[in-house]
Amino acid sequence: MANQDKINELIEKRAKAKLGGGEKRIDSQHSKGKLTARERIDILLDEDSFEEFDMFVTHRTHSFGLEKQIYLSDGVVTGHGTIDGRIVYVFSQDFTVFGGSLSETYALKICKIMDMAMKVGAPIIGLNDSGGARIQEGVRSLAGYAEIFQRNIMASGVIPQISSILGPCAGGAVYSPALTDFTIMTDKTSYMFVTGPKVVQTVTGEVVTTEQLGGASIHSTKSGVSHFLAENDEENLLLVRKLLSYLPSNNLEDPPVIKCTEPIDRFDDELNEIIPENPNLPYDIVDIITIIADRSEFTEVHRNYARNIVVGFARFNGRPVGIVANQPKYYAGVLDIEASRKAARFVRFCDSFNVPIVTLVDVPGFLPGTGQEYGGIILHGAKLLFAYGEATVPKVTITLRKSYGGAHDVMSCKQLRGDVNYAWPSAEIAVMGAKGAVEVLEGRNIRNIENVDEQQKFIVKKEGEYSKKFANPYEAAKYGFIDDVIEPRNTRFRIIRALELLANKKEVNPPKKHSNIPL
Repeated sequence: MANQDKINELIEKRAKAKLGGGEKRIDSQHSKGKLTARERIDILLDEDSFEEFDMFVTHRTHSFGLEKQIYLSDGVVTGHGTIDGRIVYVFSQDFTVFGGSLSETYALKICKIMDMAMKVGAPIIGLNDSGGARIQEGVRSLAGYAEIFQRNIMASGVIPQISSILGPCAGGAVYSPALTDFTIMTDKTSYMFVTGPKVVQTVTGEVVTTEQLGGASIHSTKSGVSHFLAENDEENLLLVRKLLSYLPSNNLEDPPVIKCTEPIDRFDDELNEIIPENPNLPYDIVDIITIIADRSEFTEVHRNYARNIVVGFARFNGRPVGIVANQPKYYAGVLDIEASRKAARFVRFCDSFNVPIVTLVDVPGFLPGTGQEYGGIILHGAKLLFAYGEATVPKVTITLRKSYGGAHDVMSCKQLRGDVNYAWPSAEIAVMGAKGAVEVLEGRNIRNIENVDEQQKFIVKKEGEYSKKFANPYEAAKYGFIDDVIEPRNTRFRIIRALELLANKKEVNPPKKHSNIPL
């Protein structure tokens, strides 16, 4: 065969591989509002940056008639490219080939790029659209999943791992995304569950639809499995790019700093009036975050889950930070099981990848009740406490209003190695609010007053005395638990100066195999 014939053969094979399962199946994919595996890669990566590996891999199965169905690439596209000029590794599952089902060789392709990502210290991005294990391959397919899971575990905290769910993701397939750092689902076209609706009905008698059982909306609001909810494939993939803009390529690097054109010492005068005079009235903490952040930009994580706490990424003078903030707009910003889990995992992620943490505190305490106690609020609250105490990244804490009881300790207090702790003049730092404190401290005296009017006057007087002593930040500042009481409009400037001060912070935890966080 002449050289040109060989080149033509190569070109033909490449064209065939790029067609996946063929035009008919590609049209079917498009009719569902979904992109193909390669179209997704084109949106995700910088233009013309994708270098594909293992295009000519095929499956090795000769039973169930599979030997007559051979597709180049075998249902997954793998390789590397760049996002904003930085190297990333990517695999994109191709639903047009055997429904994206995972075979032994398919798994080996994914494992190869995961190993390479670890070698060079680059993020790994999985674009998931698969019917699950290829049944015809039996245990070899299950072994393939386990090989991927093991690599997810070894890569955890070493390189960022992001999972896009762009179609079905069921059975054993769900555990790889669950092991990664962030999961992004697409509304109406993606779903995740361990067991499908038919099996659920057979085993439990419960009748449920695919969307009700494991749709993107469910996992973004009720389970917390999904960190982001996208409207379509394109928004999903652009969210991956956005997320990576805040993160280093690996745990040995610092997050990328960009040029900031805004003054660091601007006065945000609206902050001086943003806290309501009535301490029981709510406000939106996101308003404060967007006022103080660069370009008023905040990428919120888990926006629709555990809404009484807010977590996400922003920049201060071009420097990426993770923000954790109580949200008075929902349940008064109280800490409960879901909020504690959500914030704890975010804090641990930031600490893994050298992202400083800014904490904005307005917390009335932990949510009381049998539901919380039976659900293990003690353990879940301890997760957040543990995460802050273990974190060695720069930690800047600002108490805006309430900081009561054990929740005060949990929200990055000085004793959990908070580096710089500020408070607004509106801060109230105490064991509990004035009403509860007076009931405990003066209960006997109150009961001894027979006249109801006199009793009420006494309560009001004692509440005023308690508030005067504790409903301010100066008692904590007196002991050095607060480094400074700051004017609200200077908050952005003080955060930036604190982050600059802490840029070269070095803190190391005691040598150990690993910690035993309360799970």
